[in-house]
Amino acid sequence: MGDYELSNLLILGAGGHGKVVADAAMATGSWSGIAFLDSNKDLKEVLGFPVVGDIESYTFFLERFPAAFVAIGHNKTRLLWLEKLKQAGFQIPTIIHPASTISRFSSIGSGSIVMAGVVVNAATTIGEGCILNTSSSIDHDCIIERGVHLSPGVNVSGTVSIKSYTWLGVGAKVSNNVTIGSNVTVAAGAVVINNVSDHVMVAGVPAKIKKDFGDER
Repeated sequence: MGDYELSNLLILGAGGHGKVVADAAMATGSWSGIAFLDSNKDLKEVLGFPVVGDIESYTFFLERFPAAFVAIGHNKTRLLWLEKLKQAGFQIPTIIHPASTISRFSSIGSGSIVMAGVVVNAATTIGEGCILNTSSSIDHDCIIERGVHLSPGVNVSGTVSIKSYTWLGVGAKVSNNVTIGSNVTVAAGAVVINNVSDHVMVAGVPAKIKKDFGDER
């Protein structure tokens, strides 16, 4: 396999999130070729990159695209596809936009995307398959588990723990020393000042539980 083929990236999902993933990937300079897989059969190209097949056909592209990335917004679905890609033998990169600021003393898991304007401070750990969206920030000593999505403009203060599959909406803020459970939705603009249990939706200033999902999601 040649050097060019080694620098090709396959992106699963060609929607709005996929576009931003592709743009961030190209900004890193790490890949000379990008292609998409998407279940919309009418899509032929996105941002000038080809849509080469249905998302279910991923195993046919391993030789041409040794690295693959899941650009699907739904947290649990994203992690399911990430596992499928790993089992098939794809390399799973971490994509970090060069216009972000990431502490050398932090770590970010494979399959995670860090968008432009993001700040991650020292001693913070980001799990696999996370989305750190545009201009979100995470301060020191935080633990962000796998499959978490921080929407644009989210601010997470120091020593915060956010469990797997949780989604923080646009502009949400989290005070220091708070734990947010698994599979939680934090509404846009909410301010979280107390611990949040698993499987709930919180909203408001300060954030309060508005819905209990149980374990249905």
